[in-house]
Amino acid sequence: MAYFFMRLLPPRPTFPHDGTGEEIAAMKRHVDYWHRHALAGSAIVVGPVFEGEGAFGMAVVEVEDQAAAQALADGDPIIASGLGFRFDVLQMPSIILRPPAV
Repeated sequence: MAYFFMRLLPPRPTFPHDGTGEEIAAMKRHVDYWHRHALAGSAIVVGPVFEGEGAFGMAVVEVEDQAAAQALADGDPIIASGLGFRFDVLQMPSIILRPPAV
């Protein structure tokens, strides 16, 4: 298995603070998508990161290879929405994980 950092870049630097109704609806589908992958075990951590006046999304995933990580990105409903979001998919050659919480 391999680990990847996935950065979701929004269509403009001020998103989500000025999100349209269509964008917010697409984000809800995006959240549901990643909840499913977290429950399935491929998504280790997913969430927004606030930066300046806007935010970007991030995920750390454990998958077979780069193609599988890219397939997760491509399958995200926010990408299919055509609203201008895009992913950077970056391999993490090694990680340190804390032990599972008891």
